[in-house]
Amino acid sequence: MTFRLSSTAFAPNEMIPALYTCDGRNISPPLSWTKPPVGTRSLVLIVDDPDAPDPAAPKVTWVHWLLYNLPPTAGSLPEGVADGNLPPGTLQGLNDWQRTGYGGPCPPIGNHRYFHKLYALDKVLVDLRHPIKLMLEQTMKGHILAQTDLIGRYQRHR
Repeated sequence: MTFRLSSTAFAPNEMIPALYTCDGRNISPPLSWTKPPVGTRSLVLIVDDPDAPDPAAPKVTWVHWLLYNLPPTAGSLPEGVADGNLPPGTLQGLNDWQRTGYGGPCPPIGNHRYFHKLYALDKVLVDLRHPIKLMLEQTMKGHILAQTDLIGRYQRHR
């Protein structure tokens, strides 16, 4: 069985509803995944936008959400999951607003892609004390058993 990530809010490569963006309630979309591979001890979720600030001339990959040490048995995250309702043991990193938690799409120009990347790891990571994405990725190196992506798109209509 293939490790897959999905959402009931949007299909792969389709538009993310405004509810989950700065134009709506800015809450996290519901996410669910199939059973990770045998030997998985924890999961990491990274949500980022490689098209910032302008898809025609991207300069940075903007980080929207970092979760790590998700239990492999969790299977999903509900819509608008609050910090206190994350699965037991789940830790958070800093997004590019320099805070923990979900920060929804809010592109200044153009149609951006938002990558929801879920990694299955062969270990539980140490508490990195709110790491940035680079630190989290470095700690994951050599421990990734599988990865699945879900890409959504968003463009503001002002």
